[in-house]
Amino acid sequence: MSLWFSGSAVAPALRVEWRLSESGATWLTLAVQLGFVAGTLVSAFANLPDVFSTRRLFAASACLGAAANASLAMFARGPASGIPLRFLTGFFLAGVYPPGMKILASWFRRGRGMALGVLIGSLTLGKALPYLVNAIGAASWRTNVLAVSVLAVLGGLVVLFFVGDGPYGAASARFDPSQVAKVFRNRGVRLADFGYFGHMWELYAMWAWVPVFLRQSFAAGGHPSRLAEASSFLVIGSGAIGCVAGGLAADRAGRTAVTSVAMAASGTCCLVIGLLFGASPGILLAVAAIWGVTVIADSAQFSACVTELSDPRYMGTALTIQTCIGFLLTTVSIELVPRLVEVVGWRWAFACLAPGPFLGVLAMQRLRRLPEAEKLAGGRR
Repeated sequence: MSLWFSGSAVAPALRVEWRLSESGATWLTLAVQLGFVAGTLVSAFANLPDVFSTRRLFAASACLGAAANASLAMFARGPASGIPLRFLTGFFLAGVYPPGMKILASWFRRGRGMALGVLIGSLTLGKALPYLVNAIGAASWRTNVLAVSVLAVLGGLVVLFFVGDGPYGAASARFDPSQVAKVFRNRGVRLADFGYFGHMWELYAMWAWVPVFLRQSFAAGGHPSRLAEASSFLVIGSGAIGCVAGGLAADRAGRTAVTSVAMAASGTCCLVIGLLFGASPGILLAVAAIWGVTVIADSAQFSACVTELSDPRYMGTALTIQTCIGFLLTTVSIELVPRLVEVVGWRWAFACLAPGPFLGVLAMQRLRRLPEAEKLAGGRR
């Protein structure tokens, strides 16, 4: 998953070399989101994670995504070629993320929230890695992008050769495109999805723009650029702690309870973080790290809800539809933040993300009151 922000992490260098506008730089991220949405649509309607070998789908997708990302470094000479390659990278990552969740869910019946929390924590670290590569890697952005592609290939090979299907996985299902509609006729899955959509409205806009926010805030204070890159890795990567802690807590205290607390905390950070623009790096980084932990702590639990409430034969399709719509929403919030920066500055730009998690809390509290919630975490709502 380090491929995801590979282009965004080197955006400052691309702005100079390709003479990119702010809008053009934004499209380096938006193209990945849209590619992922397109990939998940194809995957969901074709039931790919349920019909084909999930491990082989994962490995092939990781390698194809790495090839698209490496092509950005080797062949792209401007946005006309670079943005389509970012779209292809996102398209192939659709064969990595939902299938990865399905593979892990097949190994756990008890403790599934913790297990998926570890997986999403790994995903979070992966998405933060390009910023670490920038901070400690080569001066050439092309070298750093190629290094990230190597990481993705290694990840695909690990799953192909060292990961098996678990004992709780369902047998391969037959092709059934009607499963896409059936997902939303399941009341419990529908509410879990609504909670996820509120979470996603906030998550990727935060991940996409916090590095820019930190760069500009630290530059205003005269601090070195490498500090901003390392801080971006720390803030995004700290979410791995939240994922694991959230998974452990959800298996014991309940999925709807943990997701509600996490979204309330991260939504509050949306309102507070902008007030610290230009503040002491220590204070700003502390609050940003809290946001980084809470913004993703709930993510795995929405997926865990779907695995526990959906038809087990088409679990992969249900997970893919959830992520497809969630990532489609991110394209709106990612585009909205820089427009608000132009109007109100960083002080209030992130406040537009707060309605997402707060509406997500309402959806999860509604799910908590339904009989279906008894299926969650062994009866822990």
